[in-house]
Amino acid sequence: MKHLRPALSLFLLFTLITGLIYPLAVTGLAQVLFPWQANGSLLAVDGRPVGSALIGQSFTSPGEFWGRPSATSPYPDNAQASSGSNLGPTNPALIDAVKARIAALKAADPDNHAPIPVDLVTASGSGLDPQISLAAAYYQAPRVARARQLPLADVKALIEKTAHRPWLHLFGTPRVNVVELNLALNALGAKHID
Repeated sequence: MKHLRPALSLFLLFTLITGLIYPLAVTGLAQVLFPWQANGSLLAVDGRPVGSALIGQSFTSPGEFWGRPSATSPYPDNAQASSGSNLGPTNPALIDAVKARIAALKAADPDNHAPIPVDLVTASGSGLDPQISLAAAYYQAPRVARARQLPLADVKALIEKTAHRPWLHLFGTPRVNVVELNLALNALGAKHID
């Protein structure tokens, strides 16, 4: 009994510290210091959430920018099943998937003979990547401009405006968030033709 009481007291103390005090302190600090991130980095239109800046969405319309392919199941960009395909570069299933994605991109824009950026045909490790390279965005710009009946220069300017640059111009690569880019495109009020 003399060992049970201190053990039970320590158990209750550490349960209180690690199970209640610490999570409340971390949550409180996150809400004060990083409220946007702590609440899911939600993107809203007219006060209504339409997505998160951290999770990709599937876009298939010619008048929208398309993100990276998603390997999540049972459907693409499933935030509850974050995963990659785990297929190696010589796996025939991955090679066939990449070939199909290349064919889909060429079918959507047959006049575009530019090299297809690799991030448009390969899934990210999480399957939820919301960002593409600037090269991937510029590759799609002619198709989007044609579908929306916009000048190509305006679409390219929008890509530049929404681009995320490397931190201190040193860390990371230039990229664009596809959800944010499509929301900005919709905000232009341009005609959207599917």
